[in-house]
Amino acid sequence: MQTFVHGEAVWGVASPRRPSSVSGVSMAGFQVRDLDALRMVPHPAVTLLLEFGAGSPVIDGGAGRLQSGSLAGGPGYGAGGAVWVRGQNVECVQVRLSPLIARAVLGVSPAELDGVVVPLEDLWSRREVSEIRERLAEAGTWRERFAMTDALLARRHEEREPVDPEVAWAWDRIVAGRGLVRVDGLAEEVGWSRKRLWSRFRAQLGLRPKRAVTLIRFDHAAHRLVAGEGAARVAADAGYADQSHLHREVMAFAGVTPGTVADEPFLAVDDFAWPGHA
Repeated sequence: MQTFVHGEAVWGVASPRRPSSVSGVSMAGFQVRDLDALRMVPHPAVTLLLEFGAGSPVIDGGAGRLQSGSLAGGPGYGAGGAVWVRGQNVECVQVRLSPLIARAVLGVSPAELDGVVVPLEDLWSRREVSEIRERLAEAGTWRERFAMTDALLARRHEEREPVDPEVAWAWDRIVAGRGLVRVDGLAEEVGWSRKRLWSRFRAQLGLRPKRAVTLIRFDHAAHRLVAGEGAARVAADAGYADQSHLHREVMAFAGVTPGTVADEPFLAVDDFAWPGHA
């Protein structure tokens, strides 16, 4: 386990030694004594928090909406910068699921998680969630915890049908292009009508194609800002019309300016927790 220090944030961070057996799954482990008002920044994945420590992360979605315990959030959750997480003595495995496999793993479409975070017990049985928590707590090493989590996700993934190959192809094109893709041409390339692709894409992945494009483009741009690149260069290379366009989109997703988002611990920890994420 490494120690991540960023400003006042001091976290223990663990990463698996090898990739998941399920394509589209990545994991990291966290131990945080004092998690104080961490802003959640939208990410193009479904997020699972599997907590097992003495404390518990609490997510504040604004307007008095609080969630705690093991949770699931949809792709892009936290848009607008109004979602914060805090807690004491937090220990958890955080899982990022590609939208392509999220429906199989969760048992529901990511569309059911559009803009929300829900207790994992709402998706899986209370007994299963309780057993996962107990087993994670009893495990002696992070290696054991990652292996157990990977086996759980692999089993659930195998039990259900994958998304349509045309939908998967369109998503992969958007990801490979880092959001620099003309969405109007995707339907023609897969041989579907625009209406059919848009409907299937939204139902199976939880995002409309245009939203997926903007979210993936933002994620790429935000991590380049964290790496220290200037906003003008990031705007030009990431496909924004100009620096003002980048500013507006970062504000829309993160609720802060490009200069401020570059200092967000939620993004800065990625090089520790998910090495090679870019």
